[in-house]
This record gives sequence, C-alpha cells and structure tokens, in this order.
Amino acid sequence: MILELIIAIVVVRYLRQSLQTAIQLPKWDRILIGIRSATVGLLVVGVAVPFMKGVAPWLSHGLLLYLVYILYSEKDFSPARPIMLAIAPFIILSIFSEITKLTNEDQFKAWKSFLNLLNGASFVWMIAMYVITTRQKKALDIEKIKTKEEEEKRKVMTSLKAELEVQVAQRTAELTRQKEELQQTLEELKSTQAQLIQSEKMASLGELTAGIAHEIQNPLNFVNNFSEVNTELIAEMKAEIDKGNIDEVKAIANDIADNEQKINHHGKRADAIVKGMLQHSRASTSVKEPTSINALADEYLRLAYHGLRAKDKSFNATMKTNYDESIPNINIIPQDIGRVFLNLYTNAFYAVTEKKKQMGDGYEPTVSVITKKTRQKVLISVKDNGNGIAQKSLDKIFQPFFTTKPTGQGTGLGLSLSYDIVKAHGGEIKVDTKEGEGSEFIIQLPAV
Repeated sequence: MILELIIAIVVVRYLRQSLQTAIQLPKWDRILIGIRSATVGLLVVGVAVPFMKGVAPWLSHGLLLYLVYILYSEKDFSPARPIMLAIAPFIILSIFSEITKLTNEDQFKAWKSFLNLLNGASFVWMIAMYVITTRQKKALDIEKIKTKEEEEKRKVMTSLKAELEVQVAQRTAELTRQKEELQQTLEELKSTQAQLIQSEKMASLGELTAGIAHEIQNPLNFVNNFSEVNTELIAEMKAEIDKGNIDEVKAIANDIADNEQKINHHGKRADAIVKGMLQHSRASTSVKEPTSINALADEYLRLAYHGLRAKDKSFNATMKTNYDESIPNINIIPQDIGRVFLNLYTNAFYAVTEKKKQMGDGYEPTVSVITKKTRQKVLISVKDNGNGIAQKSLDKIFQPFFTTKPTGQGTGLGLSLSYDIVKAHGGEIKVDTKEGEGSEFIIQLPAV
C-alpha cells in the first residue's frame, strides 16, 4: 500500500512537471494537487491508524486510476500516453492482488510469489517507461525550443522585412526626388552652357568683326585716296584739253586708268572681306566643302591679329608662317575650323602679350603657324613663345569652363569647343608645352 501511495505521489509530481499543468492546464493542476494532498494524507493515516490499512490500498488504487483517466484525457499530449502505459500494469496487478486476497486468501498465498514477481516486473516496466518518457520529453522540449526559435526568427525576419521595405520605399522616394533635382539642375546647366557657348561665339564674332573692320579699312583708304587723285587728275586733264596739250592729256588719262584699276582691285578686295564677314556671321550649315586650309589659316591669323590691335593699340607680335603648298583642298566646315583657328591664335597672342608685360623690351612676342601634309593627315601647328601651361593644368585645358585667365577674361569654353569641333571632323588636337618656354597646339585633320 505504501509503495502504491509513493508511486502516486511521484506520478503526480512528474505529471505536473511534464505537462506543465500550472501554465497549460490550470484545471488539471488543481486536481493533481488535490490528489497529491489526499495521497500524502492516506500515507500518514495508513501508517498511523491500524483500521485504515484495509481501506487505504483501495483509495490509493482509486487515485491511481483517476490519474490514468487524467492521462487518457490528455492523450493528444505526447508524454501522457507513455505515463499511462507505465502505471497501468502496476495498478491492474495491485487491484487484482487485492481482489484475490479478499476472495480467496489461500489462492492469493499460492500466487503471492508470482504476483510479487509480476509487481516487480511492472515496477521495472514503469521505470523503463519513465526513462523513455523523460527522453521523449527532452526531445519534445528541444523541438519546442527549436520551434520557438524558428518562430522568433520568422518574427524577426518579418519585422526586418517590413522595416527594409519601409527603408527601400523611403530610399526610392529620396532617390526619385534627387533624380528630379538632378534633372532640373542638369537642365539649368544645359541652359547656362548654351548661353555661355553663345557668348563665346559672340565674343569670337566680335574679334572677327574688329579684325574685318581693320582689314576693310585698308582697301577703303586706297579707294578713297585714288578717287581723290583721279578727281584732281580729271581737273588737270580738262585744263590740258583747253590748252590743246594732247600728249599731256593722254598721260593723265593713262594715270586715271591705272588708278581706276587700283580702285577696282581694292573694291573687289573690300567686297570679298564683306562676303567673308557675312559668311562668318551666319550660323554654321554643318555642310563640309573643299577648302584651302592654308588660306583659311592665314586669313584667320590676320583677322585675329588685327582684332587684337583694334582693341589694344599697344599690342604687337611677330607672326611667322610656313605653309605646305602641296596640301590639297580638304573637306571641312570652314566656319567651324575657322573658329578653332581664331581661338588658338587669340590664346597664343594673349600668352605672348602676358609674357611681354613680364619680360619687357628684351622679349620678342612670336606666334608661328605651320601646315604640313603627311600620308593621310594634314597637320596645323600653332606655336607661341609665351609662358607655357602649368603641368597641373595640362589635363584640364580641354574641359568645359576651365580657364587659366583671370576672372572676367575667359569663359573656359574656347578650347572645349575647339576640341569638339576637331573631333567632329574626325581629327585630333594635342598640346605640347614647357613652362616658361611656350606652347604648341597641333591639329590633325583627315587629308581626304
């Protein structure tokens, strides 16, 4: 009887721990606590009160059967069934022994050894099932921990995913806003660049106009001078006619004819200059045409020189030219290549002028222009003996808006535009420079 009660107390304790009844099954937990208290009471009474010794075993068996019922009710919980299977044989044998003892005590005595053996076996069985259940519980606990960890990971991942989606949405919105701002800034830069390019073109046109004005003034002076001389000669001729000096009249007439030829010559020269000015002032048609590169280079050299002279009467420089006469006409856009020449000449004259200010009378400003034909290319060299270009600036000179001139004296677009024009013609533009000695810009254009 005492063994059954102790087993009942142990089973109750194990049930409460394994099933976690205090948390998951509070109703059954209260019942199990009641069973444990009753079992302890029976144990005390069975030992202390002699007449209870006969009743206590049946009460203990009833409690154990009730435990089996509880376990059966929780059969969906995996540790419950092994516990029920563990204590069921022991309870059945105990009840069978008590019934046999009441009905036939002689038979009970005859079977007592066998029943004790079965009780021992059932007790071993109960211990084995307890070990199995304990392992099963540990495995279940591990599985629960894994499940809980996985659930927590899923929650964390879900939370991170939601947070990441929010961040992505925010970042996407920020990038969209930045893209719109950059697009707007780009449009503003394009507009500003277009205005600066137009300003550069207008500045070039101004230099051209100044040079052309100087060029056209010379033939006009000749025309005016010879016209005045002819007027005087005509008056002399009339006087000689009245005198009857036919030979003198003929001589004066010959002088007038010579002067008329000179007037015609310089008039045509002025007309060509005006036509050239109109050609330079109109927008480029982007149509290539056969052009003499030597004539174009020389024309813009004179225009650049006289343009600077018109702005600054103190400006002066030596111009040296060496043109390869074997160069045939090449297909270019004259206005565009002319703008390249004008930019290079203006920069060269600016460089030698600045060095002249530093060196004084002991320095002779010189700008050289050389053309040469190779196998498939035409080379045009523009060289000056100015201060040269600093090494730190050499990699930037063809970049838009970069200039070494003081603020207000350059837009930084001249060489950039020249680079783009030469590239558009399938050519190249390079620079060779030494600080303190000068610079040489070399243009390579296709010869065909």
